[in-house]
Amino acid sequence: MMALRDTLLCLVFAAALPLGQIMFKWAAIYNERLDGPLVLRLVKNLPLIGAFSWYGLTALLWFYILTRVPLSQAYIFSILGSALVPLLAWMLFKEPMSWRFALGYALMLAGFIVVMQAQGRT
Repeated sequence: MMALRDTLLCLVFAAALPLGQIMFKWAAIYNERLDGPLVLRLVKNLPLIGAFSWYGLTALLWFYILTRVPLSQAYIFSILGSALVPLLAWMLFKEPMSWRFALGYALMLAGFIVVMQAQGRT
């Protein structure tokens, strides 16, 4: 069983992943407003620089988590983050969401619950 602090760290990581993806999407939208060659647009794209910075911080958090938690236990939390990305894309960017898509992610979350319960018993 994971300690409460480690579980909370993993949950923060799970929330940080979709936030980074949303930041990259905003950067892509912002990029359409910029003129000039690609390299100049990349340098002027502050949301993109923020997204890279966020991922850098997220990578440091992940490293810290892995000093405390086995990879097999920590990585399962990435499913939570992955499941939030299409939901946030649907809510924030009005991207399409079908019932099959939602069902697939519900199955992923059910798998997360099964794995977490199995880890609690070992």
